[in-house]
Amino acid sequence: MKKINIKKYNWRQTKNAIMTTLSTASVVVAVIPLFLIFFYTLAQGISALNIDFFIHMPKPVGELGGGMANTLVGTAILIGLGCLFGLPISIFAGIYLAEYGNNTFGTIVRFFTDVLSGVPSIVVGVVAYILVVIPMKQFSALAGGVALAILMIPTATRTTEEMIKLVPQSYREAALAIGIPQWKATLKIILPTAMKGITTGVLLAIARAAGETAPLLFTALGNRFWSTDIGHPMASLTVFIYDYAKAPFEDWNRQAWGAAFVLIVLIFIVNITFRFVTRGRYDEQQN
Repeated sequence: MKKINIKKYNWRQTKNAIMTTLSTASVVVAVIPLFLIFFYTLAQGISALNIDFFIHMPKPVGELGGGMANTLVGTAILIGLGCLFGLPISIFAGIYLAEYGNNTFGTIVRFFTDVLSGVPSIVVGVVAYILVVIPMKQFSALAGGVALAILMIPTATRTTEEMIKLVPQSYREAALAIGIPQWKATLKIILPTAMKGITTGVLLAIARAAGETAPLLFTALGNRFWSTDIGHPMASLTVFIYDYAKAPFEDWNRQAWGAAFVLIVLIFIVNITFRFVTRGRYDEQQN
C-alpha cells in the first residue's frame, strides 16, 4: 500500500481551512453593508409606514401626512416601459453575440455595449431628453421609459451573452445532428437552458433602472397628481425620495426614508419572485 504523507495531508487541510475562513469572512464583509443600509433605512422611515402612506396622494406643502400611491403606480409603469423597450433588444443582442458574434461586427457591438454600461445615468437622461422630450415638446413617462431602457441594455445584453456561452456545445451538436435548424435550436433548447442566468442579468438591469433618479428628472420629471398617461409627466419613487429628502420639512424627510425602504423591499420581492419562478421552470426542464 502507498504510504500517506501525514505532514503534507495536514498542511493541505490547514490551507483548506484558511481559505474557507477567508472566503466566509469576505462574504460576511460584503453582506454587512446591505444589512446596515436596510436596517438604518427602516429605523429612519418606519414611522412613516402605514396604510395611508400606500393608498393616499401627497399632501400640499405645509400639511402633515399624505402618501405615495401615485409614485408606486408611476414607478411600475416606468419600469414596465423600460423592460418593454430594453429587454427584447438586450436578449436578442445577447443571443446574436453568443451564437453569431465571432466577427468584427460582434466585437464592435461588445465594445460599445461595455462603453454604454459606464456612461453616467445623467448623460443617458440628457440623451433621452434630446431624443424624446424635445420632439414631443413635453416631459413624459414615455421618455422616462426610453431612458431606463438604455440603462438596462448593457447589463442584460452582456449577461445574456455569457449565460448562453455557458451552455455546453454538445447541446448544439445534438440538436443539429437530428436536423433541427440552428435558429430553432437556439430558441427552443439553448435559450431555455440559459434562462436562469439570463433572468439574473435581467433582474440586475431592472434593479439598476429602478434606483435611478437623474434620468427621470430630465424625462418623466415627476407629478404630484395621479396620472397613468404615458404621454405626460409621471411620478416615481426615486424622484419622490429626491424631492422629499432635500425639502426643509421634517415630515417630508421622514416620508423620503419610508419611500427608500419601500423601494429596497420592492426590489427584494421582485428578485425573490423571479428566482422562485425560474427555479421551478428550470427544475421541470431538468426532469
